[in-house]
Formats: sequence, structure tokens, C-alpha cells
Amino acid sequence: MFKDGHIHTSFCPHGSKDPLENYVEKALELGFREISFTEHAPLPKGFKDPAPASDSAMRQEELEQYFEDISRVKAAYKGKIKINAGLEVDFIEGFEQETRNFLNDAGKYLDDSILSVHFLRHDNQYECLDYSPDVFGKMIEQYGSIEEVYKNYFRTLFLSVLSDLGPFKPKRIGHITLVKKFQKKYPVDREYREEISEILDAVHIQGYELDYNGAGFSKPLCKEPYPPDWAAKEALKKGIALIYGSDAHQVKEMGQGRSVMKYL
Repeated sequence: MFKDGHIHTSFCPHGSKDPLENYVEKALELGFREISFTEHAPLPKGFKDPAPASDSAMRQEELEQYFEDISRVKAAYKGKIKINAGLEVDFIEGFEQETRNFLNDAGKYLDDSILSVHFLRHDNQYECLDYSPDVFGKMIEQYGSIEEVYKNYFRTLFLSVLSDLGPFKPKRIGHITLVKKFQKKYPVDREYREEISEILDAVHIQGYELDYNGAGFSKPLCKEPYPPDWAAKEALKKGIALIYGSDAHQVKEMGQGRSVMKYL
């Protein structure tokens, strides 16, 4: 494993201000030959960020500077490490056309990208499921049970894999078990193997990759990668490529989770 395909930057409102160069130097120190900066893409027009701090993504007006900064570090480290300009794009049910329009504009600047689900629609309202344990707990109350939250997450994730977001749709699906981020506080009785297997089948059919994300292991209420071992093993059986992602939001998080990820 010589690539970290999921790295955030100082353009993330809920991240750190560590400069891009520091991430690259840390990547070299850890032995990576390739990295992808995948900042949270601007949210689609007309979508109001439901996160309490409204800090889920970079602003549209920052996008040009973001790509310029990555071009600068690409040139500075040419021949030492491959650096990809990327985005982590949100699949938001009901905003497919707006997302397609955004990707049609931004796609020509992308070397790599991830499609993730952070926002769930329920009763015509949206919530950010991974924002905090308190927000997740309120979602459980609104849905009536934690099982309903899980079902809606995997339903939305399945939709994301099949969605038509145009020619620049990301071909890697992000942290497919993110709904388990707070599982130590809000445990469930099942592993949702049937739902996850259905998603893996769809990923395989589409020819996509999976973000093999180490951040979950570092979260105190999760303590396992996204996806867990059994799902990662099933993905490999189906011929799906697993691309390691630290999901680092600060330099010190580079490489997180690698020590426990069996299928790197």
C-alpha cells in the first residue's frame, strides 16, 4: 500500500490550518508514493448545510485557489511523489442535478475523487449523520429507532452508487460504514451484511473502488476501519479495489488506522 487516497486540507472549515507541504512531507516520511488531496467539495446550490456549525464543506469561491495551491505543491515535489488534485463529493438525495452541474464544471481539474454520504434525508429534512454523538442521538429519536437510521443510510449509499452524476462522477465510494462512527455509544444488534453486500455488488457492477478508510479506528466511539474486516474481505472477493484513505484532517492523522487494517 503506497497511496493515501483521502486527505483533507486547510480549506476544510472543520479541519486544521496545516499547510499542504506539511502533508506531503509527512506522506514521504510514511513511505507513500502517491497521495490525493480530497477536500469536501462545495455543497450544491440550494442546499443548506444542516451541521450545527455549518462547517461541512469548503466554499465555492475557494475552489479556484484550492486547485492552484495543489498545482503549486505538485510542481514543488515533482519526481518525489505523485500528488492528485481531488474532491470528496457529497451525494445528497434530491440534489443530483445540482451535483452533476458542479462536477461538469469542476471535473476537468480533478485527478481523483470520492463520493460519500454524510447527509440523510428524512421527512423532507436533512441531517449530518457523523457530526456528533448528540446529533446522531437526535436522529435516532426522530427516526424512531437506530435501525431506521442505519436502513436509511445504506439505502442512500446504494442510491449514490447507482446515481447518474455525469461523466465526472467519482469512481471511489467513501467510508461505506460511516453510520457506525458512534457505535460504542449507540450499538446495534446486526451487522447489516445483506445491505452492505448489496452495495458491494453494485460497486462491483459499476467498476468502482472503495475508500478503505482508517479514520474509524481512531474515533473513540467506533474503533474499527470503514468498512470493517468482513466487508473489506468480501469486497476483495468480488474484485473491488480497496484504496487506503487516512481521511486526515490534520497532518498528525496521516497514516491513521493502518496498523489494524488487514487487507492493505
